[in-house]
Amino acid sequence: MKLNELRDNPGARRKFKRVGRGIGSGKGKTAGRGVKGQKARTGVALNGFEGGQLPIYRRLPKRGFKPLSRTVYSPLNLARLERAIAAGRLDPERPIDEAALRAAGLVRKGRHAGVRLLATGSVSRPLRLTVAGASAAAVAAIEAAGGSVTLTAAPAAPSAEG
Repeated sequence: MKLNELRDNPGARRKFKRVGRGIGSGKGKTAGRGVKGQKARTGVALNGFEGGQLPIYRRLPKRGFKPLSRTVYSPLNLARLERAIAAGRLDPERPIDEAALRAAGLVRKGRHAGVRLLATGSVSRPLRLTVAGASAAAVAAIEAAGGSVTLTAAPAAPSAEG
């Protein structure tokens, strides 16, 4: 088989209907749009209108709220950290900070407030990490392996409402 011999399966592409091309075509004169009115004109799209039925965007409940000023961290799991050390992208003997993680390709550039360490996976050697945030389980796992975690961002205080 050659590239110039490739074809669609028969019937895979349907030929489009040419409208407004004479009475004999069956779609002449008004081109299947009925007569006059808003929807017979060009540039009309009544999005969300379901013929008077309550539209789906009003039938479904509204959920959640994401404040624009929220703090977004770039997540990093212990398993990815361990794989990067095993691959030689990170030196476990030296302190590991966010610049080292970015250089190793574990964290992307972006509008993040820093790196948050999460406890998925395990660590087999002592590491000295400096990150913006970490889960309690991740800190426990690093300290159990003989390492330490330094947090640069202050932990969020629990709200009075919650």
